Amino acid sequence: MIYKIGRFIVRVVYKLLFRIEGEGLQNIPSEGGVLLCSNHISNFDPPTVGLLLKRKVHFMAKAELFDVPVLGMLFKALGAYPVKRGGVSKESIKMTLTLLRTGNVIGIFPEGTRKAAADVAAKKGAASFSLRSGAVVIPVAIIGDYKLFRKIKVVYGPPVDLDEFRDNPGGDAVDLATDKIMAAIRQLKQGA
Repeated sequence: MIYKIGRFIVRVVYKLLFRIEGEGLQNIPSEGGVLLCSNHISNFDPPTVGLLLKRKVHFMAKAELFDVPVLGMLFKALGAYPVKRGGVSKESIKMTLTLLRTGNVIGIFPEGTRKAAADVAAKKGAASFSLRSGAVVIPVAIIGDYKLFRKIKVVYGPPVDLDEFRDNPGGDAVDLATDKIMAAIRQLKQGA
């Protein structure tokens, strides 16, 4: 309930302040594990990626944020779960895989940092999570900037087919799947 109320409030604010628009929402499966893999340009990105969807989107968030009493409870209610800085802990990996295997939606930023450059090295977590859980990967591109009253467009692409990598999900398969995911995100950004 808190998630729906929070999403509604954020949606209204974003539509007023940033004129947010979504494209390709029909590409999001209505059930089953889904990884939304997006470019990362701002701290505003997590709500931007999830607020136009009907399904609840879970995100990893810095563990320190959960130490603040009221803020920590709010983050949990909104679907966030903690990850330690400097690397993903076993607990957060386990939580991500559990959420995906039980049919939830996870938002992730394979770039791992807020960068505008297209050549940023991608982290392999998204590909690894998909290959290990069987979750569908949806590439997402956030296009625009977060200047007041300017349009932000969120493009949800068609699923990235990673079937060729699922039989052997280690080593090169994760690298190749990561490259394929990042190429799909870049293509969405260039096509908009």
